[in-house]
Amino acid sequence: MKEKLLELLKNSYSPYSNFPVSAIVVTKDGREFKGVNVEDASYRAGACAERVAIFSALTSGVKKGEFKEINIMVASGKISSPCFVCRQMLLELFPLDATVRCYANTGEFKEYTVAQLCPYPFSNEDLK
Repeated sequence: MKEKLLELLKNSYSPYSNFPVSAIVVTKDGREFKGVNVEDASYRAGACAERVAIFSALTSGVKKGEFKEINIMVASGKISSPCFVCRQMLLELFPLDATVRCYANTGEFKEYTVAQLCPYPFSNEDLK
């Protein structure tokens, strides 16, 4: 997975933050969906790599509960975890025990579950 994420980093469009991110979502049946962060001058209209990968999977017909894991890499030598907008998307679509693997471009990684990254979730149950 490390090599795929490294190669994918090259497709990031991050001229403002200079913080390339790549992500690969894996479904329970083994399909992979890729994403990179995409920025623009207004900043807010951009999208994180994690959500791009998730949206790609959804566009291809993947349904809630069919997600197994997400792998994320940042181009810096540090390990970084998903932003809170992306964590909310993970809560919405992934099982709580799904794997979230966060890589540095060196190959070092930390592994979490969605539940570990989101200990106090906001879900559809909160809207009732």
